[in-house]
Amino acid sequence: MKTNIQKQPIMLIPAIHKTLNELTDLLSQLSDDDYCCPCHDLSNATIGEHTRHIIEMFQCLESQYESGTVNYDKRQRDYRIQTNSTFAQNCIADLLLQLGKPNKKLYLQQLVDNEELLIESNYHRELLYNLEHCIHHQALIKVALIQSGTSIVDDNFGVARSTIEYRKQCAQ
Repeated sequence: MKTNIQKQPIMLIPAIHKTLNELTDLLSQLSDDDYCCPCHDLSNATIGEHTRHIIEMFQCLESQYESGTVNYDKRQRDYRIQTNSTFAQNCIADLLLQLGKPNKKLYLQQLVDNEELLIESNYHRELLYNLEHCIHHQALIKVALIQSGTSIVDDNFGVARSTIEYRKQCAQ
């Protein structure tokens, strides 16, 4: 496989847009009751809670970019995102406008077992982390939809890009 370091960030932003647009499309089909309905198989978490988590991780990265230190534990935790699907869609639209800043060194700050960690990273790496994190939570959202009997998502919703490519190869 050829690696082109210059090409990677260019492909990353469209992949994030595609994934977040899939989430927006899903949210546009849900009532707020469905959006807020606890899912037994997810420890009673809701689609809204998973959506809020996705959005706030991206918001954290974007809002803390200028400082050079990103701490995902310092999320806003805006209850409106998890209870109002239209508000969540608007937050995603705002995020899509913010993505794509120039790559730069960042430090990831986190408290683990009462020890503060400060790990070197960069903007593109954190975008990739957020993309993979988003896909993971979309897979959990899919579980909630299946439990509720809703089948309004594509088979590839919540599936990693590498898994999609692998499945295509196996089908040939």
